[in-house]
Amino acid sequence: MSSAGLERPQLVAHVQQALNYTLFDCKWVPRSARLLCLGSAARGTGILQLYELQGGRLALLREIEKAKPIKCGTFGATSLQQRYLATGDFGGNLNIWNLEAPEIPVYSVKGHKEIINSIDGVGGLGIGEGAPEIVTGSRDGTVKVWDPRQKDTPVANMEPVQGESKRDCWTVAFGNAYNQEERVVCAGYDNGDIKLFDLKTMSLRWETNIKNGVCSVEFDRKDVNMNKLVATSLEGKFHVFDMRTQHPTKGFASVSEKMEMSEGVNAEEYPTEIHDYLAAFEKSLGSVDEMLKTMMSLSRSDLLQKLEPLEQAKLDLVSVYTLNSMFWVYLATQGINPKEHPVKQELERIRTYMNRVKEIADKKKASKLDKGAASRFVRNALWEPNAENEHTSKTPVKGKKRKMD
Repeated sequence: MSSAGLERPQLVAHVQQALNYTLFDCKWVPRSARLLCLGSAARGTGILQLYELQGGRLALLREIEKAKPIKCGTFGATSLQQRYLATGDFGGNLNIWNLEAPEIPVYSVKGHKEIINSIDGVGGLGIGEGAPEIVTGSRDGTVKVWDPRQKDTPVANMEPVQGESKRDCWTVAFGNAYNQEERVVCAGYDNGDIKLFDLKTMSLRWETNIKNGVCSVEFDRKDVNMNKLVATSLEGKFHVFDMRTQHPTKGFASVSEKMEMSEGVNAEEYPTEIHDYLAAFEKSLGSVDEMLKTMMSLSRSDLLQKLEPLEQAKLDLVSVYTLNSMFWVYLATQGINPKEHPVKQELERIRTYMNRVKEIADKKKASKLDKGAASRFVRNALWEPNAENEHTSKTPVKGKKRKMD
Protein backbone atom coordinates (compact mmCIF):
# COMPACT_ATOMS: atom_id res chain seq x y z
CA MET A 1 0.00 0.00 0.00
CA SER A 2 1.33 3.44 -0.92
CA SER A 3 2.07 6.11 1.66
CA ALA A 4 -0.70 8.23 0.10
CA GLY A 5 -3.16 5.44 0.82
CA LEU A 6 -2.08 5.28 4.45
CA GLU A 7 -2.81 8.98 4.88
CA ARG A 8 -6.51 8.36 4.19
CA PRO A 9 -8.84 6.98 6.87
CA GLN A 10 -9.02 3.21 6.65
CA LEU A 11 -12.05 1.00 7.34
CA VAL A 12 -11.11 -2.57 8.16
CA ALA A 13 -13.79 -5.26 8.44
CA HIS A 14 -13.26 -7.18 11.66
CA VAL A 15 -16.19 -9.58 11.44
CA GLN A 16 -18.84 -10.19 8.80
CA GLN A 17 -22.16 -11.92 9.28
CA ALA A 18 -24.67 -12.87 6.56
CA LEU A 19 -28.33 -12.30 7.40
CA ASN A 20 -31.47 -13.76 5.82
CA TYR A 21 -33.72 -10.77 6.52
CA THR A 22 -33.82 -7.01 5.84
CA LEU A 23 -31.65 -5.17 8.37
CA PHE A 24 -32.80 -1.66 9.35
CA ASP A 25 -30.76 -0.82 12.45
CA CYS A 26 -27.89 -2.13 14.54
CA LYS A 27 -26.96 -1.05 18.09
CA TRP A 28 -24.22 -1.94 20.53
CA VAL A 29 -25.51 -3.01 23.93
CA PRO A 30 -23.92 -0.43 26.32
CA ARG A 31 -20.72 -1.54 28.03
CA SER A 32 -20.66 -5.00 26.50
CA ALA A 33 -19.33 -6.96 23.53
CA ARG A 34 -22.88 -7.56 22.37
CA LEU A 35 -24.86 -5.97 19.57
CA LEU A 36 -28.47 -6.01 18.42
CA CYS A 37 -29.72 -6.30 14.85
CA LEU A 38 -33.24 -5.05 14.09
CA GLY A 39 -35.17 -5.68 10.90
CA SER A 40 -37.91 -7.40 8.96
CA ALA A 41 -38.38 -11.01 7.91
CA ALA A 42 -39.62 -11.90 4.42
CA ARG A 43 -43.06 -12.81 5.78
CA GLY A 44 -43.51 -9.31 7.18
CA THR A 45 -42.70 -9.92 10.85
CA GLY A 46 -40.10 -8.16 12.99
CA ILE A 47 -36.73 -9.67 13.86
CA LEU A 48 -34.49 -8.83 16.81
CA GLN A 49 -31.18 -10.72 17.03
CA LEU A 50 -28.63 -10.49 19.85
CA TYR A 51 -25.01 -11.28 18.94
CA GLU A 52 -21.80 -11.41 20.96
CA LEU A 53 -18.20 -11.12 19.79
CA GLN A 54 -16.46 -14.35 20.71
CA GLY A 55 -12.94 -15.05 19.55
CA GLY A 56 -13.12 -13.03 16.35
CA ARG A 57 -16.59 -14.18 15.32
CA LEU A 58 -20.21 -13.28 16.03
CA ALA A 59 -22.18 -15.79 18.06
CA LEU A 60 -25.96 -15.60 17.94
CA LEU A 61 -27.25 -15.60 21.50
CA ARG A 62 -30.92 -14.98 20.91
CA GLU A 63 -33.45 -14.37 18.15
CA ILE A 64 -36.85 -12.86 18.86
CA GLU A 65 -39.68 -12.48 16.37
CA LYS A 66 -42.32 -9.76 16.70
CA ALA A 67 -45.61 -9.05 14.94
CA LYS A 68 -44.41 -5.90 13.13
CA PRO A 69 -41.11 -5.16 11.34
CA ILE A 70 -38.75 -3.14 13.57
CA LYS A 71 -37.39 0.00 11.91
CA CYS A 72 -35.20 1.66 14.57
CA GLY A 73 -33.94 1.40 18.15
CA THR A 74 -32.07 3.26 20.90
CA PHE A 75 -30.63 2.70 24.39
CA GLY A 76 -30.42 6.48 24.95
CA ALA A 77 -33.17 6.72 27.59
CA THR A 78 -32.24 3.74 29.76
CA SER A 79 -29.92 3.36 32.72
CA LEU A 80 -26.67 1.44 32.51
CA GLN A 81 -28.08 -1.07 34.98
CA GLN A 82 -31.28 -1.83 33.04
CA ARG A 83 -30.09 -1.33 29.45
CA TYR A 84 -33.64 -1.37 28.09
CA LEU A 85 -34.05 -1.06 24.32
CA ALA A 86 -36.64 1.33 22.86
CA THR A 87 -37.85 0.50 19.33
CA GLY A 88 -40.14 1.95 16.67
CA ASP A 89 -41.92 -0.36 14.25
CA PHE A 90 -43.86 -0.31 10.99
CA GLY A 91 -47.18 -0.15 12.84
CA GLY A 92 -46.29 3.16 14.52
CA ASN A 93 -45.73 1.46 17.90
CA LEU A 94 -43.14 2.57 20.44
CA ASN A 95 -42.00 -0.35 22.61
CA ILE A 96 -39.39 -0.65 25.35
CA TRP A 97 -37.89 -4.11 25.87
CA ASN A 98 -36.06 -5.80 28.70
CA LEU A 99 -33.60 -7.96 26.78
CA GLU A 100 -33.52 -10.45 29.64
CA ALA A 101 -37.27 -11.07 29.21
CA PRO A 102 -38.21 -9.73 25.75
CA GLU A 103 -41.49 -11.60 25.34
CA ILE A 104 -43.61 -8.65 26.58
CA PRO A 105 -42.51 -4.98 26.40
CA VAL A 106 -42.12 -3.11 29.68
CA TYR A 107 -43.64 -0.05 27.96
CA SER A 108 -45.80 0.09 24.85
CA VAL A 109 -47.81 2.81 23.15
CA LYS A 110 -49.40 3.34 19.74
CA GLY A 111 -47.31 6.43 19.08
CA HIS A 112 -48.05 7.21 15.43
CA LYS A 113 -50.55 6.48 12.69
CA GLU A 114 -47.79 5.28 10.35
CA ILE A 115 -44.29 3.80 10.45
CA ILE A 116 -41.78 5.22 12.95
CA ASN A 117 -38.74 6.03 10.81
CA SER A 118 -36.36 7.24 13.50
CA ILE A 119 -35.89 7.21 17.26
CA ASP A 120 -33.46 8.76 19.75
CA GLY A 121 -33.08 8.88 23.52
CA VAL A 122 -31.52 11.19 26.10
CA GLY A 123 -31.17 11.33 29.87
CA GLY A 124 -30.03 7.72 30.08
CA LEU A 125 -26.62 6.01 30.12
CA GLY A 126 -25.32 8.99 32.09
CA ILE A 127 -25.57 11.22 28.99
CA GLY A 128 -27.54 14.45 29.23
CA GLU A 129 -29.19 16.16 32.16
CA GLY A 130 -32.88 15.95 32.94
CA ALA A 131 -35.50 13.25 32.71
CA PRO A 132 -35.02 10.26 30.41
CA GLU A 133 -36.96 10.92 27.22
CA ILE A 134 -37.47 9.34 23.81
CA VAL A 135 -38.20 11.17 20.56
CA THR A 136 -39.83 9.51 17.53
CA GLY A 137 -40.28 10.73 13.97
CA SER A 138 -42.87 9.21 11.66
CA ARG A 139 -44.18 9.13 8.12
CA ASP A 140 -47.37 10.71 9.45
CA GLY A 141 -45.45 14.00 9.66
CA THR A 142 -45.31 14.26 13.45
CA VAL A 143 -42.41 14.34 15.90
CA LYS A 144 -43.26 13.24 19.44
CA VAL A 145 -41.34 13.23 22.72
CA TRP A 146 -42.12 10.51 25.28
CA ASP A 147 -41.40 10.08 28.97
CA PRO A 148 -41.53 6.33 29.76
CA ARG A 149 -42.82 7.20 33.22
CA GLN A 150 -45.93 8.76 31.64
CA LYS A 151 -48.28 6.23 30.05
CA ASP A 152 -49.85 6.64 26.59
CA THR A 153 -49.49 10.43 26.17
CA PRO A 154 -46.45 12.24 24.69
CA VAL A 155 -44.94 15.12 26.63
CA ALA A 156 -44.52 17.05 23.38
CA ASN A 157 -46.12 16.73 19.96
CA MET A 158 -44.73 18.65 16.97
CA GLU A 159 -47.07 18.35 14.02
CA PRO A 160 -47.82 20.40 10.87
CA VAL A 161 -49.92 23.47 11.50
CA GLN A 162 -53.32 23.75 9.85
CA GLY A 163 -52.91 24.27 6.12
CA GLU A 164 -49.31 23.03 6.05
CA SER A 165 -48.64 19.90 3.99
CA LYS A 166 -47.59 16.77 5.86
CA ARG A 167 -43.96 15.73 5.25
CA ASP A 168 -42.36 12.37 5.96
CA CYS A 169 -40.00 12.71 8.95
CA TRP A 170 -36.91 10.59 8.28
CA THR A 171 -34.62 11.37 11.20
CA VAL A 172 -34.64 12.88 14.72
CA ALA A 173 -31.99 13.71 17.32
CA PHE A 174 -31.76 15.19 20.83
CA GLY A 175 -29.29 17.93 21.78
CA ASN A 176 -28.49 20.83 24.13
CA ALA A 177 -29.30 18.73 27.22
CA TYR A 178 -26.63 20.36 29.38
CA ASN A 179 -28.89 21.16 32.34
CA GLN A 180 -32.27 20.24 33.83
CA GLU A 181 -34.19 22.78 31.74
CA GLU A 182 -32.59 23.03 28.31
CA ARG A 183 -33.26 20.46 25.61
CA VAL A 184 -33.87 20.58 21.85
CA VAL A 185 -34.98 18.15 19.16
CA CYS A 186 -33.77 18.35 15.58
CA ALA A 187 -35.81 16.68 12.82
CA GLY A 188 -35.08 16.09 9.13
CA TYR A 189 -37.72 15.53 6.44
CA ASP A 190 -38.04 13.98 3.00
CA ASN A 191 -38.26 17.37 1.25
CA GLY A 192 -34.97 18.65 2.72
CA ASP A 193 -36.46 20.56 5.67
CA ILE A 194 -34.47 20.66 8.92
CA LYS A 195 -36.36 21.92 11.97
CA LEU A 196 -35.04 22.67 15.46
CA PHE A 197 -37.65 22.45 18.23
CA ASP A 198 -36.96 24.03 21.64
CA LEU A 199 -38.58 21.83 24.29
CA LYS A 200 -38.14 24.47 27.01
CA THR A 201 -40.25 27.08 25.21
CA MET A 202 -42.22 24.52 23.14
CA SER A 203 -41.56 26.45 19.94
CA LEU A 204 -39.88 26.13 16.56
CA ARG A 205 -36.50 27.73 17.15
CA TRP A 206 -35.03 27.48 13.63
CA GLU A 207 -35.59 25.86 10.27
CA THR A 208 -33.80 25.57 6.95
CA ASN A 209 -33.86 23.48 3.77
CA ILE A 210 -30.93 21.61 2.20
CA LYS A 211 -32.82 20.89 -1.07
CA ASN A 212 -32.81 17.10 -0.75
CA GLY A 213 -34.16 14.42 1.56
CA VAL A 214 -32.46 14.49 4.98
CA CYS A 215 -31.09 11.02 5.78
CA SER A 216 -29.73 11.78 9.24
CA VAL A 217 -29.11 14.58 11.75
CA GLU A 218 -26.87 14.39 14.82
CA PHE A 219 -25.28 16.73 17.34
CA ASP A 220 -21.60 16.27 18.15
CA ARG A 221 -22.65 15.85 21.80
CA LYS A 222 -26.06 15.79 23.45
CA ASP A 223 -24.89 16.76 26.94
CA VAL A 224 -23.23 20.11 26.15
CA ASN A 225 -24.42 23.50 24.99
CA MET A 226 -25.17 23.20 21.28
CA ASN A 227 -21.92 23.18 19.32
CA LYS A 228 -22.10 21.38 15.97
CA LEU A 229 -24.91 19.75 14.04
CA VAL A 230 -24.32 17.51 11.02
CA ALA A 231 -26.97 16.61 8.46
CA THR A 232 -26.63 14.26 5.49
CA SER A 233 -28.78 14.19 2.37
CA LEU A 234 -29.78 11.80 -0.40
CA GLU A 235 -27.52 13.49 -2.95
CA GLY A 236 -24.43 12.45 -0.99
CA LYS A 237 -23.82 15.80 0.72
CA PHE A 238 -23.17 16.48 4.37
CA HIS A 239 -23.86 19.85 5.98
CA VAL A 240 -22.18 20.99 9.21
CA PHE A 241 -23.89 23.81 11.13
CA ASP A 242 -22.19 25.94 13.80
CA MET A 243 -24.89 26.03 16.49
CA ARG A 244 -23.02 28.36 18.88
CA THR A 245 -24.32 31.59 17.36
CA GLN A 246 -27.69 32.12 15.69
CA HIS A 247 -28.18 35.06 13.34
CA PRO A 248 -31.64 36.69 13.64
CA THR A 249 -32.44 36.21 9.93
CA LYS A 250 -29.76 33.93 8.47
CA GLY A 251 -29.81 31.29 11.19
CA PHE A 252 -26.68 29.26 11.80
CA ALA A 253 -23.53 29.38 9.69
CA SER A 254 -22.77 26.17 7.81
CA VAL A 255 -20.46 24.45 5.36
CA SER A 256 -21.33 21.60 3.04
CA GLU A 257 -19.40 19.12 0.94
CA LYS A 258 -20.33 16.32 -1.42
CA MET A 259 -18.88 12.93 -0.71
CA GLU A 260 -16.74 11.45 -3.45
CA MET A 261 -16.02 7.77 -3.96
CA SER A 262 -12.54 6.98 -2.67
CA GLU A 263 -9.97 5.45 -4.97
CA GLY A 264 -9.76 1.72 -4.65
CA VAL A 265 -13.39 1.39 -3.52
CA ASN A 266 -15.43 -0.77 -5.84
CA ALA A 267 -18.80 0.87 -6.48
CA GLU A 268 -20.17 -2.50 -7.62
CA GLU A 269 -19.29 -4.30 -4.43
CA TYR A 270 -22.29 -6.57 -4.02
CA PRO A 271 -22.88 -10.36 -4.19
CA THR A 272 -22.05 -11.60 -7.69
CA GLU A 273 -24.99 -14.01 -7.72
CA ILE A 274 -27.47 -11.12 -7.93
CA HIS A 275 -25.72 -9.37 -10.83
CA ASP A 276 -28.05 -10.81 -13.50
CA TYR A 277 -31.12 -9.83 -11.46
CA LEU A 278 -29.83 -6.29 -11.00
CA ALA A 279 -29.01 -5.99 -14.70
CA ALA A 280 -32.50 -7.16 -15.66
CA PHE A 281 -34.02 -4.78 -13.11
CA GLU A 282 -32.01 -1.87 -14.51
CA LYS A 283 -33.13 -2.73 -18.04
CA SER A 284 -36.76 -2.86 -16.92
CA LEU A 285 -36.42 0.52 -15.23
CA GLY A 286 -35.01 1.94 -18.45
CA SER A 287 -37.97 0.62 -20.40
CA VAL A 288 -40.43 2.09 -17.91
CA ASP A 289 -38.57 5.40 -18.03
CA GLU A 290 -38.76 5.56 -21.83
CA MET A 291 -42.45 4.68 -21.80
CA LEU A 292 -43.19 7.35 -19.19
CA LYS A 293 -41.26 9.96 -21.17
CA THR A 294 -43.36 9.13 -24.21
CA MET A 295 -46.59 9.33 -22.25
CA MET A 296 -45.60 12.54 -20.48
CA SER A 297 -44.60 14.26 -23.73
CA LEU A 298 -48.31 14.65 -24.53
CA SER A 299 -51.16 15.86 -22.37
CA ARG A 300 -53.62 13.17 -21.36
CA SER A 301 -56.44 14.72 -23.42
CA ASP A 302 -54.25 14.87 -26.56
CA LEU A 303 -53.10 11.32 -26.01
CA LEU A 304 -56.62 9.93 -25.58
CA GLN A 305 -57.94 11.78 -28.64
CA LYS A 306 -55.62 9.75 -30.83
CA LEU A 307 -56.87 6.45 -29.44
CA GLU A 308 -60.02 4.44 -29.94
CA PRO A 309 -62.15 3.68 -26.85
CA LEU A 310 -60.72 0.17 -26.54
CA GLU A 311 -57.16 1.50 -26.76
CA GLN A 312 -58.00 4.14 -24.16
CA ALA A 313 -59.16 1.41 -21.79
CA LYS A 314 -55.92 -0.52 -22.39
CA LEU A 315 -53.84 2.58 -21.62
CA ASP A 316 -55.71 3.31 -18.41
CA LEU A 317 -55.44 -0.28 -17.20
CA VAL A 318 -51.73 -0.56 -18.00
CA SER A 319 -51.05 2.75 -16.23
CA VAL A 320 -52.88 1.82 -13.04
CA TYR A 321 -51.39 -1.69 -13.07
CA THR A 322 -47.88 -0.23 -13.39
CA LEU A 323 -48.43 2.17 -10.50
CA ASN A 324 -49.72 -0.59 -8.22
CA SER A 325 -46.85 -2.87 -9.24
CA MET A 326 -44.33 -0.18 -8.33
CA PHE A 327 -46.08 0.25 -4.98
CA TRP A 328 -45.78 -3.54 -4.51
CA VAL A 329 -42.01 -3.24 -5.01
CA TYR A 330 -41.87 -0.28 -2.62
CA LEU A 331 -43.61 -2.29 0.10
CA ALA A 332 -41.12 -5.11 -0.36
CA THR A 333 -38.17 -2.70 0.04
CA GLN A 334 -39.73 -1.45 3.28
CA GLY A 335 -39.97 -4.95 4.71
CA ILE A 336 -43.75 -5.19 4.32
CA ASN A 337 -45.19 -8.37 2.85
CA PRO A 338 -47.19 -7.17 -0.22
CA LYS A 339 -49.22 -10.39 -0.24
CA GLU A 340 -50.82 -9.33 3.04
CA HIS A 341 -51.51 -5.78 1.83
CA PRO A 342 -54.67 -4.53 0.04
CA VAL A 343 -52.54 -3.82 -3.03
CA LYS A 344 -52.70 -7.56 -3.80
CA GLN A 345 -56.50 -7.45 -4.15
CA GLU A 346 -56.26 -4.27 -6.20
CA LEU A 347 -53.86 -5.91 -8.67
CA GLU A 348 -56.16 -8.91 -8.99
CA ARG A 349 -59.11 -6.60 -9.65
CA ILE A 350 -57.18 -4.76 -12.38
CA ARG A 351 -56.14 -8.06 -13.98
CA THR A 352 -59.82 -9.06 -14.14
CA TYR A 353 -60.63 -5.96 -16.18
CA MET A 354 -57.56 -6.49 -18.34
CA ASN A 355 -58.83 -9.98 -19.20
CA ARG A 356 -62.24 -8.54 -20.12
CA VAL A 357 -60.65 -6.00 -22.45
CA LYS A 358 -58.60 -8.78 -24.03
CA GLU A 359 -61.74 -10.83 -24.67
CA ILE A 360 -63.38 -7.84 -26.38
CA ALA A 361 -60.28 -7.25 -28.50
CA ASP A 362 -60.14 -10.93 -29.51
CA LYS A 363 -63.78 -10.82 -30.60
CA LYS A 364 -63.10 -7.79 -32.78
CA LYS A 365 -60.19 -9.58 -34.44
CA ALA A 366 -62.25 -12.70 -35.19
CA SER A 367 -63.44 -13.01 -38.84
CA LYS A 368 -67.14 -12.25 -39.41
CA LEU A 369 -69.40 -14.84 -41.08
CA ASP A 370 -71.43 -13.76 -44.14
CA LYS A 371 -74.52 -15.92 -43.75
CA GLY A 372 -75.80 -15.23 -47.29
CA ALA A 373 -72.54 -16.20 -48.92
CA ALA A 374 -72.27 -19.27 -46.72
CA SER A 375 -75.79 -20.39 -47.70
CA ARG A 376 -75.05 -20.00 -51.41
CA PHE A 377 -71.80 -21.87 -51.04
CA VAL A 378 -73.42 -24.79 -49.28
CA ARG A 379 -76.36 -24.87 -51.71
CA ASN A 380 -74.14 -24.92 -54.77
CA ALA A 381 -71.85 -27.51 -53.29
CA LEU A 382 -74.65 -30.00 -52.72
CA TRP A 383 -76.72 -31.77 -55.58
CA GLU A 384 -80.44 -31.12 -55.40
CA PRO A 385 -82.89 -32.94 -57.77
CA ASN A 386 -85.24 -30.75 -59.80
CA ALA A 387 -88.59 -31.67 -61.30
CA GLU A 388 -87.23 -32.42 -64.80
CA ASN A 389 -84.49 -34.64 -63.50
CA GLU A 390 -86.91 -36.36 -61.19
CA HIS A 391 -89.33 -37.15 -64.12
CA THR A 392 -86.52 -38.41 -66.30
CA SER A 393 -85.26 -40.67 -63.58
CA LYS A 394 -88.73 -42.31 -63.22
CA THR A 395 -89.25 -42.96 -67.03
CA PRO A 396 -87.87 -46.35 -68.08
CA VAL A 397 -85.43 -46.35 -70.95
CA LYS A 398 -86.76 -48.31 -73.94
CA GLY A 399 -84.27 -50.25 -75.96
CA LYS A 400 -84.26 -50.14 -79.79
CA LYS A 401 -85.78 -53.09 -81.59
CA ARG A 402 -83.50 -54.93 -83.98
CA LYS A 403 -84.81 -56.51 -87.14
CA MET A 404 -83.78 -60.03 -87.89
CA ASP A 405 -83.03 -60.79 -91.38
